[in-house]
Amino acid sequence: MEKELLEQGLNLNRRKFLSKLSLGVGSAALGSLLIPDLFKGGSPDEEAIMAALPHFAPKAKRVIYLFQNGAPSQLESFDYKPLLNKNMGQELPESIRKGQRLTGMTAGQSSFPLVGSYFKFNQYGESRAWISEIFPHTASVVDDICIVKSMHTEAINHDPALTFFQTGAQVGNRPSMGSWLSYGLGSENSNLPAFCVLLSRGKGNGQGVYSKLWSNGFLDATHQGVQFSNSEDPVLYLKDPKSMSRDERRKMLDQISAMNDLSYREFNDPAISAKIQQYEMAFRMQTAVPEMTDVSKEPDSIIKMYGPDCLVPGTYAANCLLARKLSESGVRFVQLYHQGWDQHGDLPDQMAMQAKDVDQASAALIKDLKQRGLLDETLVIWGGEFGRTNYCQGKIQPNNYGRDHHPRAFSIWMAGGGVKSGMVYGETDEFGYNITENPVHVHDFQATMLHLMGIDHERLTYKHLGRRYRLTDVSGKVVKDLLA
Repeated sequence: MEKELLEQGLNLNRRKFLSKLSLGVGSAALGSLLIPDLFKGGSPDEEAIMAALPHFAPKAKRVIYLFQNGAPSQLESFDYKPLLNKNMGQELPESIRKGQRLTGMTAGQSSFPLVGSYFKFNQYGESRAWISEIFPHTASVVDDICIVKSMHTEAINHDPALTFFQTGAQVGNRPSMGSWLSYGLGSENSNLPAFCVLLSRGKGNGQGVYSKLWSNGFLDATHQGVQFSNSEDPVLYLKDPKSMSRDERRKMLDQISAMNDLSYREFNDPAISAKIQQYEMAFRMQTAVPEMTDVSKEPDSIIKMYGPDCLVPGTYAANCLLARKLSESGVRFVQLYHQGWDQHGDLPDQMAMQAKDVDQASAALIKDLKQRGLLDETLVIWGGEFGRTNYCQGKIQPNNYGRDHHPRAFSIWMAGGGVKSGMVYGETDEFGYNITENPVHVHDFQATMLHLMGIDHERLTYKHLGRRYRLTDVSGKVVKDLLA
């Protein structure tokens, strides 16, 4: 080859030739590590290759999102407001409300009496963060988490607010956060999906969840979240029929794949290609999923840490433990939904039950990841779709009250994955109604999450119906103060 090049008049000696060759081999090796399918048959288009690469060095490799569906009250959890207890029953000043629109559940009220928390608060950790007495386990890991007290959103009702958090838009048919990450980064484990969904239900009033929250939207169907159930079959229709051996199943899938491949070549429909990939993933999951959902090999210390409920499939504790196992095995995005946080009435009793459901397991997940050396590369998020009002919905009763939806200010917490630990970020006024310091919009939160995963939120786009879409729509900024 060197001789041929020299004959063509190129000034290239042996040393230069070998130097260039070594660079080429090194680049090829690096490419095959970053994109395992790069040198597989066919030529992937340029956009697919670019989408598969992080835009810069990630701080987190995976996300576990503990979504508290129905919106827990920040005033009974992480935003301590003693003035509300002092002014119990007094009218919310109009100078604080500033004409904010209300839901249909309280818009007709003639009075908006302030109501303080039924629960006591104490300060914990080096940050001296105020945490409610109903979250003692979370208090024990306060130096490992970052509490954001200045979240705000645009939606005032559950469906649009929940959809907004998960997809970046208040309407449906948009890809969810997990789908965007699957599209952008893929999975670290070829035997498991990049995006898994786990559901649990508390004892309180529940808001429903629906498949559009983990939909792939207009992205390829392979990026849709895979829902695990609490039945004997964690993923439905995964097992082979009783009359079919695994070898027969393999032969059947090969035949189906061949026929689908012919159809794809004729019609060039991406949905056909996606279906082939889904069949193959299901076949590989037949071995991986049963092993993943088996907790019998977990040591007693882990069971004790998460609590006895972790042995009951479908509970929040069991899902937290399963989330750790999935994340540890390379699942890019694990989404938990825990229903029951909708306390329009009977808040003291219902919220105490909800907190008991989630507090121990949430803290155990942080401790478990930390002791395994995984917390630094796993971003854990805890929070709901909006906050709760500082005034009572209906009349205040002895030891009983409720709170309506409040999108203007609420709290979440984050941990690991490049987020500053032992920190409280943002502040609200003494009424807990308006943000006074460091507001964080939902799109800012989404942009920050993508940044921690090594993605520029403005560059992770998908062209659909003539427009380029992204998770953060046309806004959002990375909250750099939260980055470690």
